[in-house]
Amino acid sequence: MDKVLKVLLKILKTLCVTVGVLFVVYFWNLDQKLMGWLYRLVHEVADRKKVEKIL
Repeated sequence: MDKVLKVLLKILKTLCVTVGVLFVVYFWNLDQKLMGWLYRLVHEVADRKKVEKIL
């Protein structure tokens, strides 16, 4: 019985932490802010590459 209670408590803690993190991401709209940062980084790297023009 004691082992089952410990496992259930671990599962409950994990779920609470997961829901908390997802709430913070959703509340502060961090997913779009992170993607905006990532897009700027990708464009910065892509703009540095030389492009060969084939005509």
